[in-house]
Amino acid sequence: MKNHISIIIVNYNTPDDTKATIQSLSEINHSGFDYRIVVVDNGSKELLSFNKIFRKNNPKIDLLRSESNLGFSGGNNLGIQHAIDHYDSDYYLLLNSDTIVDKDFLQALYDMMKKDPKIGLASSKIYFHKGYEYFVDSYSETEKHHVLWYVGGKVDWTNLLSYHIGIDEVDRGHFNLVRETDYATGCSMMISREVIERVGRLDDRFFLYSEDVDFSLRVHKAGLKVMYCPESVVYHKIGRSTGGAGSPLQQYYQTRNRLFLTFRHAPMRSKLTALHLIFDIIRSGNKSERKAVLDLLIRRMGKQAFI
Repeated sequence: MKNHISIIIVNYNTPDDTKATIQSLSEINHSGFDYRIVVVDNGSKELLSFNKIFRKNNPKIDLLRSESNLGFSGGNNLGIQHAIDHYDSDYYLLLNSDTIVDKDFLQALYDMMKKDPKIGLASSKIYFHKGYEYFVDSYSETEKHHVLWYVGGKVDWTNLLSYHIGIDEVDRGHFNLVRETDYATGCSMMISREVIERVGRLDDRFFLYSEDVDFSLRVHKAGLKVMYCPESVVYHKIGRSTGGAGSPLQQYYQTRNRLFLTFRHAPMRSKLTALHLIFDIIRSGNKSERKAVLDLLIRRMGKQAFI
């Protein structure tokens, strides 16, 4: 009997990008497993819909609607629950709605995880989609579309940071080895059923940003591996549903959740550093950062107004 993978895509006001992601999925290779695409329309201003021609060309779609924005964590959790109820999937693939996938991306993740049952999470090699690089003018035309966004994640408790290894570098084949990593990115993250059963799902208190790092750290603590899979390739259009890098929304959730993550997982020395950072933000941070700290201190988590 074939294994089953549910691909979870959360749409939030990006219908064209979501459809482009689904269209790229229609061309993937898959051997040894079947799959279903579960699209969660996450409180978008206009209802996401697919016409008859799109449905005919992409028949493996379930479309769910949440009347409110549940965030990245809540939207994916809703999709995972649907997949559990309807497909009893062996694996769950979280995929951003602003991605384009290589035809072998899912096969590579499946083959890796199928061979080693100790792997709980695995993420793809992810490039910036051409034209979406942070420093787009710094690259030649031949380098664009080969600029790395994620080739593994590192948690740096000394500086209270989690960051992508290799980000902004042009790929020259120097990140082509399979390896364990501190965290998998929710942009393209394969989750085993064992993780769902033993560790649970994404923590809704994060709402947006750092939930994938928290999830990965919980998987590590459960004794399972978190892997980087270079043979699985994805292209990412950055920040399409959050206002882009440096937006007030991004500053708010990244500040609040960075501190929340530290107090939840870090060693004591790092927690003391976090207290110093809180005082610095209160004294000289911007409006979004100060509100993030205040909400953290009074335990106001999940979705919040940030302006």
